[in-house]
This record gives sequence, structure tokens and C-alpha cells, in this order.
Amino acid sequence: MLALADPTTYRPQPSDIPAEPGVYRFRDSHRRVIYVGKAKSLRSRLSSYFQDISALHPRTRSMVTTGASVEWTVVGNEVEALQLEYSWIKEFDPRFNVKYRDDKSYPYLAVTMGEEYPRVQVMRGAKKPGTRYFGPYTHAWAIRETMDLLLRVFPVRTCSKGVFKRAGQVGRPCLLGYIDKCSAPCVGSISAEDHRAIAEEFCDFVAGNTSKFVRRLEGRMREASDSQDYEQAARLRDDVGALKRSLEKSTVVFSDDTDADVFALAEDELEVAVQVFHVRGGRIRGQRGWVSEKGAEDLPDIVEHLLQQVYGGEGGEAVPREVLLPVLPTSQDDVAAWLRTLRGSKVSVRIPQRGDKKALMATVKRNADQALVRHKVARSGDLTVRSQALSDLQELLELDDAPLRIESFDISHVQGTNVVGSMVVFEDGLPRKSEYRKYIVKDGTGDDTAAMHEVLTRRFRHLVERPATEQDEDHERSNKFAYPPNLVVVDGGLPQVNAAQAALSEVGVTDVTVVGLAKRLEEVWVPGSDFPVILPRSSESLYLLQRVRDEAHRFANTFHRQRRSKSMTVSQLDGIPGLGPGRQQKLLAKFGSYKAVKAASLDDLCEVSGIGPSLAQTIFDHIHATQTAPAVNLSTGEVLE
Repeated sequence: MLALADPTTYRPQPSDIPAEPGVYRFRDSHRRVIYVGKAKSLRSRLSSYFQDISALHPRTRSMVTTGASVEWTVVGNEVEALQLEYSWIKEFDPRFNVKYRDDKSYPYLAVTMGEEYPRVQVMRGAKKPGTRYFGPYTHAWAIRETMDLLLRVFPVRTCSKGVFKRAGQVGRPCLLGYIDKCSAPCVGSISAEDHRAIAEEFCDFVAGNTSKFVRRLEGRMREASDSQDYEQAARLRDDVGALKRSLEKSTVVFSDDTDADVFALAEDELEVAVQVFHVRGGRIRGQRGWVSEKGAEDLPDIVEHLLQQVYGGEGGEAVPREVLLPVLPTSQDDVAAWLRTLRGSKVSVRIPQRGDKKALMATVKRNADQALVRHKVARSGDLTVRSQALSDLQELLELDDAPLRIESFDISHVQGTNVVGSMVVFEDGLPRKSEYRKYIVKDGTGDDTAAMHEVLTRRFRHLVERPATEQDEDHERSNKFAYPPNLVVVDGGLPQVNAAQAALSEVGVTDVTVVGLAKRLEEVWVPGSDFPVILPRSSESLYLLQRVRDEAHRFANTFHRQRRSKSMTVSQLDGIPGLGPGRQQKLLAKFGSYKAVKAASLDDLCEVSGIGPSLAQTIFDHIHATQTAPAVNLSTGEVLE
């Protein structure tokens, strides 16, 4: 069990703590990083944690008593501290650091100008060189709607590399090529230079230079009408309408080319709602909002960490020229300097005082207020219910502490084939999907208890066989789940529970409680007991156990279906001497299908990496000497090329 520590046992001497700026980390007894912070003066900040803990904010007090050690790193200035703090929060994901934004990256409209044939697509995550990005947008579907309208006028390629290559091999474009929403460079309908010119015009329009394209199309429409080419005039009229509809999707709020993100916050004692409007070229390109748990920080600190989390994982394109805020961050100059390094040019971080920008800030604030009200109505009981469920489990199962970390395991197979196991993790009553694990059971006999024993043994061996160098950073990064749960839940009754308990005992884990939840009557079984624990049907504790068990069951079944589908696929390339799975994949990646491989010449086969003249001759002879049935997926009956 995770015991609470006495902060005085690991309190560093004030004289040992430097007074320079830096970043510090609190760790628990299992060496897991539980909190990361920065400070202008490490000595002053760290000393504040070890004063009278009864005066601390409840979340801070819980963090200090959960911790077992603290360490720090001195940096040159506060901008470096800001950067290092973000990097460590991103890497270690400490449980006591509050997330003031959701974990999704912003979607962008991207044009891959670095490719020979540029492609328009929706992109998230890290920015790639040679690609132009427009946005951010609120939703990916909003980008696709815009793309669908603009492809009438700017028929740029949108297909993936595989589709593009296959279309060239068969000599036929995809559907978009037939309906004139792609200029079909894959089949040579347009040269690479002309296609790039269309892509550049697309970028020019999306960047805000819209009027010249509308005027140009309107002029061509009048010319077609004057020459009595009414069909062409009607087509151009529809194109003009498509451009105007795409412009209507982004509201004009400023007459100039304002490039800004406008933030507003609404808070109460427990939570804070954030709303942001993204204004690009004087138009609102997107709106986004979320509600986060509120820590011990005041509003300026919240704003600072909000900006750190919003812009820290994005490229320079995401940082606008202006960041408009309701209050200034604690270290305004340092935040502005950090954003300037990301953007590569000056960034203004300020509070709007008058005019249109102040009016827009008021609109964003109303959205934040309404979002917090809606969230409170929708989730008024969630925090209380989760806490009550954990407290009830602690009492009913006679645990020393509330089960803040629960791990659940399940086994999935069909008549003993493709036996797999799953592990899911719930922390504070919520799923933590980044720490889910899949297991391929080596002893695949179909015996559920033996499979459960194997999976539990493999999982908990990490706890007792960690090397002596466990404090090494590289080791820590590679063992993100090498700390124990408070409670283990297995899917099944007494046999599964006893198998799980035996696995833990064999590897030397004696301080983790194991229970099983049987499906038929939803009975809770504990090891060595002749009778189950019966929880009230309406209890939140039973509902939590059901959620944990069902999530493990879903995760195991999904993995099993993937394994089964893969094993049931019959390949026509199987059985060729010297052609293993790796080379089969290279062949199919090169030619696109078995039919294309069969049509390839010896010279074409030799062009594939890893296939020489001898193996190419073997493949050629085998394919043309053997008449085989078409490949099928046995689980679906689908014929595969």
C-alpha cells in the first residue's frame, strides 16, 4: 500500500537549497515523479512546502504527504525554468500537476508543399518541415467541410501516398478525379508544375488573400455569359458560391489582419473553465474550451501554466502575434520571451483595454461563464460520487487506504487459440489509458487460470526485479508502470482470484489486495474465502468495479480480435522459399497487390529492397507455376487481392 510520509523525514536543509531559479521534482516512495514546479528562488519556494502543513491547500498537503523525496535542477534564468518545467511535466505526467487544457493537439489544415505533388489534409501533432499549416481549427470536421468547398475551385490532391501510387499503377484516378475535385496528377492529367501552382493558389486563398480569386472567377463568369457559354458560366457561378460559403464559415471581427488568441477564464473554488477564440487574418478561425480541476494556484499562476500547456507542444505556427488575456501571467516578461523564441518574432502578451478587442474578450468571457455553469449541472455529483465509491471500497474490502490506483486484468481466447491478456489502469476512479498493457500469453493452452497466473507474474515481476540503478533517469523512463496498485481486480470468481494471488505471492508481492468480480451475480471474491462479498446493487463501489472489469474485458477482446484476424489471413505469397513476412510486406508495399506482383517482371522484382536475382527468379517461378485459390480472410470471407 502507498503509505503517507512525514514531510520532516525528507525535508532538505535550507542551507543546502540554492537561491537561484530552477525546477524541482517531488517523488513518492516508488520514485515516481508526482509534482514538478519552477521557482525564481528554489530555497524560498521549497521551504514553503515544509512549514505548517495544516495551512497548505488540501491538494498541496496531499502532495507533500505522499512525497518521499525532493530534488531540484538549477537553470540560468526563468525562461529556461519555464521550458524545463514544461518538458518534465510532459515527460513524467505528474499526478499532482493540474492540467489546464485538454490533451488533444489542435487540428490544422496542412498542405505538404515539400512533396512533388502537394497534398491537402488534416494534421495534428508535431509540425513537419516543408508543410504549410493553417489554423488552428476547433474540429477536424470543420476543416474537411472547408476543404470540400474549396476543392471545386482548387482541385488539389488529398489522397494518401498508397492511394496515389495505386492509382498510377492501374491508370485510373479515384472518385475525386472523376468529379473534378482533384486534378488527378496520379495519372498524368496535369503536370507537377501546374499542380503545384494550384496548391500555391489554395494556400494563398486560405491565408486570407481571398478577394482576388472571387473577382477573377466573377470576371470569367461574365465573359462566359457574354459569349453565350452558359454551361461554363453556371459552373463558374457555383465556384464563386463555394468560395463565398467557405468565407462565411469564419466570422470577420476585425477590419485589419489581426492575428491573436483571446483567452477568458471562469472559476470557482474547485474548477476553472477556459475558453479561447483563435483569430487569424481578422477572422475567428476556431473556438475551443475545456474545464479543469483547480489546484492551489491563483489566477496569474493558472494563466501562466495555461499558456505553457497550450503552446508548449505546438510549433511556432501556433503562436499568434498577440495573446490577449483576462489577467497577466505571474512572469509576464518571461512568458513573452518564451513565446517569442517559439514564434521566431515578437509576441504581445497583454490585457485588452478598449475597442473591438475588449468587446471580443467580453464575448469569450460569457462563453467561459456559460461553460462552467453547464459543466456544474452535468457533473454536479461526479467528484463526490467517485470519492464515495473509493471510500466505500476501502471500507468494504478493509484496505488501509482508498484504492487510488486500481489495475484490472482479463484473458481472451477462442477455444485456446490466440490467448491474450489485458491490463487496464484506473486512477482516482478514472481510466488512465496511457498505462494500459497488452500481453500475448506464451503458455496458450486455453486454461484461464494458468493464463491469468502468467500475466500477473509478468506484470508484478517489474516491481520486485527492478535493478539497483532504479534511480537512473533512463531506467525510470522505460518503466512507467513499475509501481504498485492499491487494488487488483480480475475477471472471474474464486479460481481466478486464487491464481492471481498465487502469482503475486510467488514474485514476493504481499501488500497488494486482489479481488475478483464474477459476471453472473456480480459477486466480489477475495482469495481463500468460501463466500463472496455481496455489494449493494445500487452502490457506486460496485458500479466502479464493474466499469474497471468491463474495460479490461473490452480491451482484451479488442486485442484478441486483432490477433485472430491477422492469423486468419491466408497469403498467396506464403510457402515461397526465402520469402518471409518482412519481404512479403516489402513486395506488397512496392506493387500494391498480389495481382501486381504476379504481373511484375524479374527486373521489377529485383528493385525491391532485400530481393536479389536468385530470390526474384524463385518468386517468379513459384507464382507462375502454381495456380492457387484467391486469398481470403477466414473470419469475414472477404477475398483479398
